[in-house]
Parts: sequence; C-alpha cells; structure tokens
Amino acid sequence: MKDYRNLFKFARPYYGLLILSGLFMGIVTLLDIFRLSAIVPIIDRVFTDKPIIFSYGQAPVIIENIINKLNSLPPLKVLSLLLIIVPIALAIRALFEFLHSYIMSDVGQKVIRDVRNLVYNKLQILSLDYFTRKRSGELVSRLTNDVKLIENAVSYALTDLVYQSFQVISFALLTFLINWRLAIISIVVLPMVAVPMVMVGRALRKLSKRSQEKMADINTLLVETFGGVRIVRAFCAEDKEISRFEKQNQGYYKIAMKSIKRMLLLGILTELIGVAVALFIIFYGGRQVISGLFSFGTFALFMAALLSLIKPFKKLSQVNAIVQQAVAASNRVYEILGAPISVREKEQAQELPAFKNNICFENVSFKYEDEDVLKDINLEVGRGQMLAIVGPSGVGKSTLLDLIPRFYDPRKGRVLIDGLDIREVSLKSLRKQIGIVTQETILFNDTIKANITYGNPDSPMPRVSEAAKQAYAHEFIARLPLGYDTVIGDRGIKLSGGERQRLAIARALLKNAPILILDEATSQLDSESERIVQEALNRLIKGRTVFVIAHRLSTVQNADQIVVLDKGRIVEKGAHRDLIKKGGFYKRLYEMQELRK
Repeated sequence: MKDYRNLFKFARPYYGLLILSGLFMGIVTLLDIFRLSAIVPIIDRVFTDKPIIFSYGQAPVIIENIINKLNSLPPLKVLSLLLIIVPIALAIRALFEFLHSYIMSDVGQKVIRDVRNLVYNKLQILSLDYFTRKRSGELVSRLTNDVKLIENAVSYALTDLVYQSFQVISFALLTFLINWRLAIISIVVLPMVAVPMVMVGRALRKLSKRSQEKMADINTLLVETFGGVRIVRAFCAEDKEISRFEKQNQGYYKIAMKSIKRMLLLGILTELIGVAVALFIIFYGGRQVISGLFSFGTFALFMAALLSLIKPFKKLSQVNAIVQQAVAASNRVYEILGAPISVREKEQAQELPAFKNNICFENVSFKYEDEDVLKDINLEVGRGQMLAIVGPSGVGKSTLLDLIPRFYDPRKGRVLIDGLDIREVSLKSLRKQIGIVTQETILFNDTIKANITYGNPDSPMPRVSEAAKQAYAHEFIARLPLGYDTVIGDRGIKLSGGERQRLAIARALLKNAPILILDEATSQLDSESERIVQEALNRLIKGRTVFVIAHRLSTVQNADQIVVLDKGRIVEKGAHRDLIKKGGFYKRLYEMQELRK
C-alpha cells in the first residue's frame, strides 16, 4: 500500500483538478446510462407498442413517473421526443468527456514535468561519489522511461480507474434496479475476475522492474557507443557493438512480450467470464420475458448494462497492469530522490571571503567506500604559488585536488582556505573562486560563445573575445562560418583536441578565479597543439594560485613546489632541482620519461 501512496504522491498538487475531472466523469457516466436506457422506449414503445414493465418491485418514483408518461404516449410521439433529447444528451456528454480527458491529460503532463524536474534537481545536488556508482544510461532511463510509466499511471490509468469504476458501479446499480435477482446471480462472478487480476498484477510488477533495468542497460550501451564512436570505428568493432545491442534489445523484447502476453490473457479471461455469465442470463431472463414478468425492452436494457460491465472490468485489469509497472518505476525514481548527499552545505553557511593568503591540507585522509586513496596529507600552498602533483597512475592525484572545490569531503582532516574550513562556507562562494581545466575537456552542444561564457552568461562580447585571444582560440574561431555563434556538436566533436582545450582555457580565463586547478590539461595533445595550449596556460596561471597534475614532468620544472604521491601518501616534496639532487622517487620518474623521448 505504501508503494501505491508513493506513486500518487506526485499528483498531490493537482488533487483539485482530479476532483473536478472526477465530477465530469460522473456526469459522463450518468449520460452513458441515459444513452443506454434509450433502448427501452425504442423497443417497447416504438417498435412493439407495448408497455414498459419492471419486475420484482417498483422502480424509484421519478423513474416510475417517466415510465408511466412514456407508456401513455403514442409510439410516434415517443420517437419524436427521443430524436430531440438523445442528440442533446450526447452533445452534453461529448463536452464533459472532452473536459475530463483534457484535465487528466494536463495533470499527467504536469506530473511528468514535476517528476523530471525533481529527479534532475536532485541529480544536480548529489555528490560526485553517487555518479561513480551509477551508469549514465541508467540515470537517463529513469528520467525518460520510468517517468513516462508514472505519467501513464497518473494520467491514463487514473482516468480509467475513476471512469471505469463509475461505469461498474452505475451499470451494476442499473442491473439491480431492473431485476435484483438476476443482478445478484451476475455479481457472483466478480471474485472470479478479481483473483486473476491480482495474480497477474504481481507478476507484471516483477516483469516491469526487469524491463526497466533492461532499458537502463540499453541506454548505457547507447551512451557508451555514441560517446566512443571514434574508437568503435578505429577498432572495426561495428559488428561487435551491433551484436551487443541486438542481445540487449532481444532481452528487452522477451521481457516485454511476457508482460504483453499476461495483459492480453487477463483481458481475454475477463471477457470470456463475462460472456459465459451473459449466456446464462439470456437463458434465465429470456424465460421471464416469455412469461411476461417484464418487457423485452427492460430485459434488453438489463443485458446491455450487464455487457457494458465487461469493458470496464477489462479496462480495470489493464489499469492494474499499468499501475504495477508504474509502482516499480516510482520505486526507482524514489531511489534517486532518497539518495543521501555526502557533500552537504551547512545551514547558514558563511560566504568565503576573497582568497588572500594560503590553502592548507591538515592530516587529510580519504577513501572510496573501503579503499584507502589518500593518507595523512599535509600541505600548504601560498597565494600566487604553483603546486605540482606527480606520481604513478591511480595514486590519488585527481582525488586530492577534487577536495578543494568539495567534490568530495575528506574522511579525516580538513582543507583550509585562509584558515577557514571549507566545510563551513557555502559551496557557491567556494567554487566561484576556483577555475578548473581538466584532461578530458567538457564542452556542450551549444555555440562557442555559450561554452566560453558557461557560468558567466552575462559577460559582454569584448570580454569573451579577449579571453579567447588570451587562450589562442580567437584565430580558429574567426575562421569558422558563424564565428562565436558556431554550434560545436556533442562534446565539441566538430573541433580538434587542441581547439577544445583552448576553449576550456578561455572559459577559465573569463571566470578569472584566483585559484586554478589543471588536471593533466595537455596530456592528450600532439606536440604542436601542446605547445599552443601550454602558451595559453602560461597566460592563464599568471597571478593565480595553481594546482597542477603533471603527466609530463618537464612541464612542471618551474613549479614552486612539487609533491610526489605514492600509494596515497606524500613520499617527497620540494622544488624540481632539490628533488633531482635528492635522487629519490621523483628523479627515477623524471629519468624514465627522459629516456622515452
């Protein structure tokens, strides 16, 4: 029951609209009954010119009065009245059906909008460690496929749940009104329909969870192959990727067909039970019509009302299937909404003043889950100094610098800026003072100007072009057909590696942050591109406090301080010349690189 409550919590802001839509659905149902009831006077008064007869007790006074009036009128007069009243009723019914359908569709779209906003907003504040545990395709699937299933439940399934329930109650009451004995015999069949609905519903929830997980696998595969399309082509792995996709797609197809089979069988089963009951009623009620206990028109209305119950029951079985799928989807959505945020901003966190003096690491240790990455790190970097961090791959270089903008928090110790623990200041004020240029250049499928001004969208064009000139990017931008308005494609695929990196440097220059982090910013470039980018970096670092992760040790010889990491610990520290004289780990790394040249 909790799962169902969680599912429909998303619609809570729109309960007023749902009630209004329910009112309109009630009107539509009453007009459905009126439309169906019109067959009584048509058969009894128009076609056979016999009186309308109800059996087993009197009908309600208002209905009795209507029957008496119809019985007193000649057939042609009854037909004329019906030709006037029925079209008017159908037009009113069409209006209210449109209104309730529109309102429910509007609620469904608002819910899907709100849920996507909730999930995306939560993803934006979750810490980076969450994304290291989750696949991108899985998160995309939850924002698209899972949310769509919730919309189906809140909009279409809820519409059918209310409307078909109205239909069931109304037509069931109508059968009791006409002939309560026949109605009781018919109602006995309801448990026969409910049992398979419950059993199939449980199976569908499990299948729905599996299908959503399989769709997440497909989305992950798509993200990987589209992002790595060059590697796929370079290694002639097209057939391999096609085979992987077809295997995942076939898995999804099998699960989907199992769900479809159960939904179809459930619908057929409820219909067959309904037909079996109808055949029995025809036999039982037909005898009463022959005996003159009630009119053929009344019996026809009873049969029509009874058969009209089949469609609502069939629809309700499908509603159950949709809701079961949506419950599984909502659980996956709530999994994101309830995910803990490991890096939290304190309430009433203070603003970080403009950086003036130094950045210190005091006894900092960090681990990913149970794996120790950094141990007892102590560092001090003064304003305007450059600190280079070197060491083998996987020793925690990037993790150490990720602690400065609080992408992660240390498990032990603290990071101080001008004596302030960065956990005491607001994230925005902290990150505003930090610029980052990474090894993997992150650009967006937007214009060059939008990428340079990312985070500073109100920057005037002269400042943008000046930043591009300082990053040695203005020249190649000017050669492009639309200049700064050129859209660069997904991840900047239309540009070369060196051009992408220069745009990232221009973005950092425009931000003009006093603290700069360079994470192997030239490691993936060819010699000529590296030379140009290095010149741009030299302009970028001027007057800033710089942290550099060095892939090529020759690029950090002028650093004020070089820290050598090994197995998560600082094993050496000092200037390039001093470390070479010391003849330790740094010298061995340096000589190994010199030999490779």
